[in-house]
Order: sequence, then C-alpha cells, then structure tokens
Amino acid sequence: MPATDSDNLQGMSVVMPILNEEPYLAESVNAVLQQEWHGPIEVILALGPSTDRTDEVARALADQDERVRLVPNPSGRTPEALNAGIAHARYDIVCRVDGHGVLSPDYLLTAARTLQETGAANVGGIMDAVGRTPFEKAVAVAMKSKIGVGGVKFKLGGEAGPADTVYLGVFRTSWLDRVGGYDSRFSRAQDWEMNYRIRQEGGLVWFTPAMRVAYRPRPTVRRLARQYYEYGQWRRVVARTHEGSINARYLAPPTALVAIAAGAAGGVVWKPLWVVPAGYLAAIGVGGMLISGDEPASVRVRVPLVLATMHMSWGWGFLRSRIRLSGESSGSSRIAH
Repeated sequence: MPATDSDNLQGMSVVMPILNEEPYLAESVNAVLQQEWHGPIEVILALGPSTDRTDEVARALADQDERVRLVPNPSGRTPEALNAGIAHARYDIVCRVDGHGVLSPDYLLTAARTLQETGAANVGGIMDAVGRTPFEKAVAVAMKSKIGVGGVKFKLGGEAGPADTVYLGVFRTSWLDRVGGYDSRFSRAQDWEMNYRIRQEGGLVWFTPAMRVAYRPRPTVRRLARQYYEYGQWRRVVARTHEGSINARYLAPPTALVAIAAGAAGGVVWKPLWVVPAGYLAAIGVGGMLISGDEPASVRVRVPLVLATMHMSWGWGFLRSRIRLSGESSGSSRIAH
C-alpha cells in the first residue's frame, strides 16, 4: 500500500499507562528517551492511583527531562489512561508503551519508517518476554512457543505483513481520532478490539519483527493464572461485541478444558476416558521439555506447569465470562480533546 499522509510525519508522542510500576518505570522511560530518534519527542505518563513510589519516580523523571509530561488517570484503568495520554499528544504519531516494557534502541525510528513505507494505520513488533527468575524464564519459554500461545506473530515472530492485531502499537494520530481511540469499557483486550475497528474502517495493521519490546512476565503462578483468566474473559467479550471476530485458535483453550474435565469426571465411571487428561499432561510434559531448549533444569521443570496454567486459565475465563458492556456502540469516541 503506498504511503499517504505519512510523508509529513515529524514528531512522536509516547503514551504510557502507569500504575504501580516503581521497579521498572525509570528503565522503561529512559529506553524511550535514549532512542535513535532525531525528531521531536514527548513521553506522556498517565498516572493511576499507585500504592508504591511510582508517582515519586515519575515526578523525578519529569523534573530531570522536560520531554516527560504527567497527566492524571484517577480510575487507574488502562484504556482511560491511554485515552487521557492521547488527548494530550502534540505529534502526529502516537506510540503506546507499558510501564514495564523496554523498547529496542531503534524501535521508534523503525516504526516511523514502517508507517511511511506501508501506509499503515498502526504498526507493531515482537513482545520479547524476558524472565529473571526461573519461573519468569519458564513463562518466557511458553510465551515464545506455538504450544503456549498458538500462532500469535507478535509473540513468536515471523514475516512482516498485515496482522489482526499487534503488541502495543505505533499509530497515526489521524487514525486514533477516526476510530475514537480505545473503548474504555474494555479493561483487557482493548488493543485487539481497537485494531478490529481500525481494520473494519479500512485501515492496515502491520506487524514487523524489526520492532522489539522486552516484556517482564508475571512472577508467580497465581498472577499468571489471573492474567490469562482475564485474557479469556475479555476475548469472549470482544467476540460477543464484534460478530465474526473469533476463530479456532481462540476456541482451543475452552474446548481443551471441557474435554479434560469431562475425561477426568467420566473416567470415574469408564476408565478409558482417563486417556484425555492423561494425554494432555503427557503432551505438555513432552512439549514443555522440547521447547525449553538449553534452559537449566530449574526452568525446564516449570514449563509444563506454566503451559497448563496459561491454557486452563484462559479457557476457564472464556467459559465463565459474564461481563456485559454498557451502551450499544463500541466505536464511539472516547478521546476527550
């Protein structure tokens, strides 16, 4: 697709939703400020009601560099933080960054060039999971495998090209205005939902492996389970809101959960049914070892547990989703300029 208004792209507004990011915020912001980018840039931190020292860290960063700006987000919710930041953006490219993500040095430059070359409305790259503890490293292994996340390009990599959605995203401001920004009703899956609306409006969402963001996985089983449970919940909300937006990959976890539960329960009456849960355990056991590569034993032994947590939590969240959105239209404007 030929470039259109992308020839005039000059500045970059980086919007970051921030809540309880004390350990990571300075590293994330500095990775933005030190980018290989020679045009105007601003970093807008949308501050939620943190319970740690996040606000102090944010104020110090703003005092040290006038390119860092602070805006309030009293609700603490991610879509409202993003819309608040976008409403204050001065430039014609808006980049979303999370407060615990670290951009590769040429991320912004690559994004701007890709917007120009493709004419895309939104471009994004790889969510590069990087763990520190054995459990976090096991999560990173699972997140970079098809057995863990299916065929998601932004977690696995692959050829550059059109995509249903991308991780975080670097947008033309004109497209954010056109679709009304993020739907504030979506606590999760707001990226997928807005990218769906962009595509429905004829916009191009583009993936490129040349853009990478270091991502910090959840540090415990409980937090990982909650994360994937909410993913499943909200993916069903998207499916219910936008007819035809679901596919077989998203139905695999709930289907597997039902089959395993039925096999376990039915096995009490007819023992051959135990082959279903036993087969699943064998598959994630062998698969987990195969995808672990040269990781130390302390990581390899945790990968099957991580896989099961991700699969079953996502499936359970999807099956139990009872979230009902207020209002009729998901695409109405949510950016208050």
